[in-house]
Amino acid sequence: MSSKTTVGAVLALSVLAGGIAVSRMVEASGAAQVQAPVAAPAPAARPAPVVTVPGMPPVFDPTNVYSEIGPTHLSPVVKGDLERVYVPNLRSNDVSVIDPATMKVVDTFKVGRSPQHVIPSWDLRTLWVANNAERHGDGSLTPIDPRTGKPGPNVAVDDPYNMYFTPDGRSAIVVAEARHRLDFRDPHTMAMQYAIEVPQCGGINHADFSMDGRYALFTCEFDGSLAKIDLVSRKVLGYLKLSMPSTRFREGSDPTAPGASEICTAKKGMPQDIRISPDGKRYYVADMDADGVHVVDGDNFKQIGFIAAGIGTHGLYPSRDGKYLYIASRGTHRIHGKRNGPGSVAVLDFATGKIVANWPVPGGGSPDMGNVSADGKWLWLSGRFDDVVYRIDTKTGAMQKVKVGGEPHGLTVWPQPGRYSLGHTGNLR
Repeated sequence: MSSKTTVGAVLALSVLAGGIAVSRMVEASGAAQVQAPVAAPAPAARPAPVVTVPGMPPVFDPTNVYSEIGPTHLSPVVKGDLERVYVPNLRSNDVSVIDPATMKVVDTFKVGRSPQHVIPSWDLRTLWVANNAERHGDGSLTPIDPRTGKPGPNVAVDDPYNMYFTPDGRSAIVVAEARHRLDFRDPHTMAMQYAIEVPQCGGINHADFSMDGRYALFTCEFDGSLAKIDLVSRKVLGYLKLSMPSTRFREGSDPTAPGASEICTAKKGMPQDIRISPDGKRYYVADMDADGVHVVDGDNFKQIGFIAAGIGTHGLYPSRDGKYLYIASRGTHRIHGKRNGPGSVAVLDFATGKIVANWPVPGGGSPDMGNVSADGKWLWLSGRFDDVVYRIDTKTGAMQKVKVGGEPHGLTVWPQPGRYSLGHTGNLR
């Protein structure tokens, strides 16, 4: 290159071992200056594939356990099923059936004593109503055919407060709350297979499962703790006592108003629903006495954080894109609350761990349990102490109400996207 060359910049590409780098040659004062090659950024490491238990459907996206519950992922199995919201009414011993297109109750039918939750089966072909017959011995499960919306004959089952399914679909897990026991049953006939005693888990009720299907975490409502269950070895791995926050919301107060907090004097929590983070690394545990969600490292089984949400935090539901967690708060620390309490719904951003929205129920209410519509536009929740169901716009928080039976509890929306159900009111994956 001649020293008479006009001063300027010349780009030269050099192919280096392991990738492409750029050398920049700049002539100045008749001499060429060569900068050191700039290495291309290393490609982001792909997460290792998830090795699941035998028989469990594969995990397609290790960064998002909810990748298969988006609006476009309706299974062919549910084609032709009625679009309905099934609401178990604990006090009136019946199920209200809502047509979401008209926002009207189109059917009501009797079930067993004390219906608690409506639970989609692992194969998505049956909706089971869990009638635990509180303080009585005649517990049962009522099957509903989602094609017709009609119930079948009750199946006698001991104390079915809630029900889940093993990730491989081989067993239904009946949560026998009063018995401190998990009963593993045939998922179709409900014949008993085996049981796991959980003696230190008073009020065992809600659960979620690890991404690989090897363990589950169950909440212990009356012991303020969690139980970790090894689903492969069929045993209890241990218990974790949850730490209470230093402050919580004052009973009866508006949680968004100044001075709404008080010193938390509760010695133990009252954990309710539990839900795994999209990447499978954390679990969020709703706590009615703590007024928020505990954050737990499931693999190491230790508490790593706490996020305040609302008075009487109770139900947890992920958005269809797996970006947000809807947190329902009943508006009271009490198991039996009053009408028109300061109930609300908070929205947690999974990525940041921050609450990004809070929607109080206009005029007061008691949001409890439910799920998200197939298109992700609506969050349906029972109003536990107000004998209504709320339909909540997931963009704006605007709410509508539908009158139902006495003390509605764990409603389900059907159909929902996903390949299989792990139970509860529609924990699909």
